[in-house]
Amino acid sequence: MIKKEIKPFAALVVLLIVLTGCKNNTIFSKYETFAENEWQANNKVTFKVNVVDSINLHDIYLMVRHAESYPYSNLFLFVTTRYPDGKELKDTMELILANQKGEWLGDGAGEIYDYRVPVKKNIRFARGGEYQFSFEQGMRVDPLPLIMDFGFEIEKSPE
Repeated sequence: MIKKEIKPFAALVVLLIVLTGCKNNTIFSKYETFAENEWQANNKVTFKVNVVDSINLHDIYLMVRHAESYPYSNLFLFVTTRYPDGKELKDTMELILANQKGEWLGDGAGEIYDYRVPVKKNIRFARGGEYQFSFEQGMRVDPLPLIMDFGFEIEKSPE
């Protein structure tokens, strides 16, 4: 009797695994971990992404893992984007990590917060090839304390 009940259950589990795997739209996802949970001003974090899809739309996210006692509500970044043709674009960006009440915007687990910030939505890469995205912390403190990891992610936009 038990064997007959296990087969439908096993089939359901396999089906759920297959369906869950089909929804993964992540093109690139990577974290850089900082020694002693400090982001040095001269520590440029660079992500190299080989883009092959220049037709579909994509979403870009930055990910910050910080301690609950991080002393600021934001994070300024100097961003350099290098395109496959060698052209570079430099910009400054501010990530807001806490609301006006001082509550962290990310998901907390104990004393650690993870925040996935949408930066660009529905963008199309102009051409395929290697893109290089570089980030430097632009705060007035060096080293910047209690930043554990910084990440970059590209996903296909939902249709």
